Amino acid sequence: MSAEQIAQPLACFLRDCTGASEVRVDALDRLSGGAIQQNYAVVAACEGGSHPGLRHWVVRCDAPTKVAVSMSREQEFRVLQAAHSEGVTVPEPLWLCVDPAVLGTPFYVMTRVQGKAQARELVRMPWSDSERRALVVQLGKELARIHRVQPPCPELAFLTEPQPPASEARVRQMRAALTEIPTPHPVLEWALNWLEDRAPSAVSPVLCHGDFRTGNYMVHEGRVSGILDWEFASWSDPMEDLGWLCARSWRFGAFYREVGGLGDKVDLFAAYAAAGRGPVDADRVLYWEAMAMVRWAVIALQQGQRHSSGREPSLELALTGRLVPEMEQDLLDHIRRLDTVF
Repeated sequence: MSAEQIAQPLACFLRDCTGASEVRVDALDRLSGGAIQQNYAVVAACEGGSHPGLRHWVVRCDAPTKVAVSMSREQEFRVLQAAHSEGVTVPEPLWLCVDPAVLGTPFYVMTRVQGKAQARELVRMPWSDSERRALVVQLGKELARIHRVQPPCPELAFLTEPQPPASEARVRQMRAALTEIPTPHPVLEWALNWLEDRAPSAVSPVLCHGDFRTGNYMVHEGRVSGILDWEFASWSDPMEDLGWLCARSWRFGAFYREVGGLGDKVDLFAAYAAAGRGPVDADRVLYWEAMAMVRWAVIALQQGQRHSSGREPSLELALTGRLVPEMEQDLLDHIRRLDTVF
């Protein structure tokens, strides 16, 4: 549906949710980013009800095609609620609609937060060392808050608790995904064997964001203002989130800054531990960095397939699929360095 087609049924939905006598959608614009789902910025004028006045919200809905491991909008909404209730810095989840008759696809509405999320801009911001360190410290604290959510959790009953260790579940998941890719990728297959042979010991699973990286959080005035894109959340080893954030793939050219192209691991680990999560096993994080590279390469292949299938022609998706050889080279270099550790 186009923005014009969405505006009127969305206004009716918002009126019912807020109890307003009238809701007028003054602006509805597709937001950049969100390669897997679609996000629209909404400016709505509400007369009366629970949210009177001019409101700035975001509508998040399904794209025409999807990545298989991405959760539904209803599931993502529930995860966002759990994170919000734990004090994680996220946009407040407001209303969920699972009736496709409204907008043609399930969606939910959340508050819009200020800031920018463009990764390449963030890593090139002219911050001082102390400002970068403060941002990394906040990221460590946010991860610690996320990881306080642990099973059993009735609100997240749809998340499957993996058989320990969690790394083996990831290896199986990646192998299954590779069987759906029509072209062979021996580097990824070999790396999965390496990861399987060196699986770390099992730990109690926690809620992991699954895509916690530069580009998936908003920054406003040097502070994280909102953590976005929870569609890959799962119960897993907490070091998976730290490894994903620190993986070379998410440094966006600032490779010497190990934490998302922003700062140093020592600050991230210290903040995470100080927030009550205990000492960080640095070698375990390195293992999960390798897993992150494999997983991101598989997701990139899936993104490329969304384009090549003809169902969702997109230059962004096509270019993402073309990044895989570079990812494989980074992965081989990383594992070569780790052979002295594992």
